[in-house]
Amino acid sequence: MISILIPTYNYSVFKLVENLQQQCAKLTMVYEILVIDDASSNTNISAENKKINTLPNCNFLGLKENIGRSKIRNLLAEKAKYGWLLFLDADTFPSSSEFIKNYIASFSEERSVIFGGIKYPNNNLKSESLRHTYGVERESLPLKDRLKHPYRSFITMAFAIKKEVFNLIQFNEKLAGYGYEDSVFAFELKENNISIFHIDNPVLHLNLESNLDFLKKSELALQNLLNFYEKSTINANSVKILKVYLQLKNANLLWSMRLFFKVFKTAMLKNLNSTKPSLFLFDLYRLGYLSTLTPPNA
Repeated sequence: MISILIPTYNYSVFKLVENLQQQCAKLTMVYEILVIDDASSNTNISAENKKINTLPNCNFLGLKENIGRSKIRNLLAEKAKYGWLLFLDADTFPSSSEFIKNYIASFSEERSVIFGGIKYPNNNLKSESLRHTYGVERESLPLKDRLKHPYRSFITMAFAIKKEVFNLIQFNEKLAGYGYEDSVFAFELKENNISIFHIDNPVLHLNLESNLDFLKKSELALQNLLNFYEKSTINANSVKILKVYLQLKNANLLWSMRLFFKVFKTAMLKNLNSTKPSLFLFDLYRLGYLSTLTPPNA
């Protein structure tokens, strides 16, 4: 028995739900698919999503007020009927017609959290080159690589978890802003000695931000990262860039990164908005930006 949970905001998920429902129906299993809309402003998309209620064992609910990324996921889990929860982001899609079957086959008493991985479709758009390159090289990891760092390679875009375990962890509603929620959730799992079981059963991530939007989101995420660290909701070893930043800070070398960022920011942005962005430069850009969030005398 499984509850498939999908939060959405200004994004049509009808085709996603239709595909999942067809997969579940073929397995003659007990299931439900719950979708909650976080007060979307696009009425056409909301009307499309309301058709979800015409599908067997599927339910769509629209909220009148926006409650945010964490609260809506916790609300979905609260409303779920069954013991296994499968969280999927709205802009994902099964990469296989046996996606649900593969997850069901991995469920067992010994396992509490299961992550199947992420893939990216071919994308040649210059305007989305940075997000696509980052996704392919940093997120779309083969199973053998994810197994080396099971917590660091965990992404909440698509994962299954026992409801009783989720009720112990949940998404932290006190954390505002965008970014590194995956790392915080994985940190909580690790702190509570809850292992993550990795399988080869990815979703496709479909909706990519433009280069400029991804850079802006990355900057917001870094602000969030420092906030998480200061509140002790994450540790330095959970995120590589945080570990390097703290090493520079402890060595009184953040000034050098600030200077580097000031001198080379324009050149780095030119590369990051090209057809072949360098993730090495992206890391330097983020580290430089992160250094500017600390007072010059720190």
